[in-house]
Amino acid sequence: MNDSVYVGNAGKDASLDRGWLLGHFKDTGDPRHSEEVEVKWGVHPRGDERAQWVRGEERTALLVLVSGRFRVELPGRTVLLAEQGDYVVWGRGVDHSWFAEEDSVVLTVRWPSVPGYAVPDEGPGQPQS
Repeated sequence: MNDSVYVGNAGKDASLDRGWLLGHFKDTGDPRHSEEVEVKWGVHPRGDERAQWVRGEERTALLVLVSGRFRVELPGRTVLLAEQGDYVVWGRGVDHSWFAEEDSVVLTVRWPSVPGYAVPDEGPGQPQS
């Protein structure tokens, strides 16, 4: 077995680390460890929302809708991802929040991978990023 290869299932692996599949928070030596990029398989039930806005964003982000209906809130603008494959990209310095209008699956890619931004766990349904 090659230690630089990892094979998994996004739905199963996502439940282990708040949806995050790849990024700085994975153990060093794990092929999923990266300080350049983060990848998240976000599974959100209808009504799920980010507990608070991300402020002072230091990364660029890409969100791609896999299924459902997902709203991204940006300063002065709302983006609705309603069809499979709809996506939004924003750069450094753009604050954001989100809301799942329907049960949704969203693939998120952020770069670079830097610590911070996670809302502290406050009970069921609260882990966010």
